[in-house]
Amino acid sequence: MKKTKMKIMSLLLSMVLFLFVPFLNLQAASNHPARLVDQAELLTAEEQQQIQAKLDEVSELHHCDAVVMTVNSLEGKTATEYADDAFDYDGYGLGEDKAGILFLVDMGDRNWATSTHGYAITAFTDAGLSYIEEKLVSYLGDGEYAEAFNCFAEQCDRFLTQAETGEPYDVDNMPQEPFAYAFWLVVCLAIGFVIALITASIKRSKLTSVVKRTTAEEYMKKGSLNLTVKQDRFINKVVTSRPVPKNDNDSHSGGGGSSTHVSSSGEVHGGQRKILKSEYTCKSVIHFCRYLYIILMWIKNC
Repeated sequence: MKKTKMKIMSLLLSMVLFLFVPFLNLQAASNHPARLVDQAELLTAEEQQQIQAKLDEVSELHHCDAVVMTVNSLEGKTATEYADDAFDYDGYGLGEDKAGILFLVDMGDRNWATSTHGYAITAFTDAGLSYIEEKLVSYLGDGEYAEAFNCFAEQCDRFLTQAETGEPYDVDNMPQEPFAYAFWLVVCLAIGFVIALITASIKRSKLTSVVKRTTAEEYMKKGSLNLTVKQDRFINKVVTSRPVPKNDNDSHSGGGGSSTHVSSSGEVHGGQRKILKSEYTCKSVIHFCRYLYIILMWIKNC
């Protein structure tokens, strides 16, 4: 009889735990601060909901907070100081080391900053943060904030996934995107070919009085040249020398890793701070024009 009661009690306890533990997890999740804080009101309600869900998914999948925050004022702080304090004092960070990354956009002074903490300092190196910057600045410069924040969440997922392999993206190990430059190269080649074809057609149409000759002598008027003396003279010789700098270190030092600093709360953080500039939106155009110029110079010299 006692054994039966013990079994019943154990079964009831198991059922209570089974039902109660998920509730605890849900309660803990609901107490977590929002991973999207749009004080500057840059997003619509629909965009906020979609980005919030994406940030939550990435954060819970990798056990590392991914946070986006927009403000209209830094309250006398630098962007880095504000981002660090927001992370520390607002309760962000997952796990024992409170891993997380916070992306701050300040519309008052047109600044933005990233603050990393715990495991995120390793996952998001200085080179990695610069890479993410390249992805975000064109959106930010054009005022496409929803696209920028979605891109940030995607890059967080990408970088955290790579870091879990034990080799986070860094100076000598950055994401490979071979199709980006290949695309612009193909486009430039096509445009260059069209321009060259049009230019050649226009010039050819203007050559109405020109008759094609088979030999060089036919282009010379008979009796106009009487060569009596041929002599080669060495006039001058100019030699320019330039010392080749010696590389004292054959191995690539790389300068990778993450730079860190201490916040006002005494916590160690990584991250970067930048100023929003609309001219970054011309980056792709600059690459395009560069390739186009090279191709046109090549066509001209052919």
